[in-house]
Amino acid sequence: MIEQEPSRTAFAAAALRAAHQLLEEGRVFKDPLALTILGIDPDRLIEDHEGHEARRGIRLFVAARSTIAERALAEAIETRGVGQFVILGAGLDTFAYRNPFGAELRVFEADHPATQAWKRRRLAEAGIAIPDGLFYAPMDFERGDLAVQLAAAGLDPTVRTFFTWLGVVPYLTKDAIRATLAQIAAHPAGAGVAFDYGEPRERIDPALRAQHEERAARVVAAGEPFLSYFDPAELHGMLRGLGFEVIDDLDMPGMLARLAGAPPEAVETPRRSGGHVLIADTPLR
Repeated sequence: MIEQEPSRTAFAAAALRAAHQLLEEGRVFKDPLALTILGIDPDRLIEDHEGHEARRGIRLFVAARSTIAERALAEAIETRGVGQFVILGAGLDTFAYRNPFGAELRVFEADHPATQAWKRRRLAEAGIAIPDGLFYAPMDFERGDLAVQLAAAGLDPTVRTFFTWLGVVPYLTKDAIRATLAQIAAHPAGAGVAFDYGEPRERIDPALRAQHEERAARVVAAGEPFLSYFDPAELHGMLRGLGFEVIDDLDMPGMLARLAGAPPEAVETPRRSGGHVLIADTPLR
């Protein structure tokens, strides 16, 4: 991203979540604050998205990854004793401001300082209160030390923690990705993480490659190019090497099946878009 400016792709992701509330009535991901925090006229948002099939595909992916990640958090709270939640690259994510778990879950937002400052301005302009139990950690994932920044924000090393990292990994170098995942895995009380990633271009269905190239060109123009793609087997090997024990990797058919509560073979297989959501956990400690 461009130094001293908020992330343009964070704004784009927020616009997709908000448009989903209007065009699909939030059927995949319900977010009552998505439009409020974005601060854009709903009619303009509909005009920007309506009739664009390519935008519909990425809009539903963004909605699905949020639902899957928040369900994984809820399961981790119930079954693995999670008491802290860290949203990496929070952008205009609204979880902390509609937190259904209340005081039992402390929430941390880690993001680039310029993006974090922009979000706090948007919260004030939209009249969205900052709740007790929410803590901000300024973080540059290419240069910063996540453990240091979270410790300074008050993260408790004795409490098992869940992390989400949505819409960020493709824009980072593999060294930065590995370093962040290593620090998550090293959390003393144990941790889980949900993040999304993309497979290499040659693994995408040929019919969808042109759409991918268009998105790639747009993010280059925004100053935030795609930097990293992963072969699933390569990524799984890295995660196991870092200490993650449980790996649940969902491509688009798997995501649709999970949302529908059906086995993957029961869902009509869409073309391979290359997008995945992955959930990984370290052993209970």
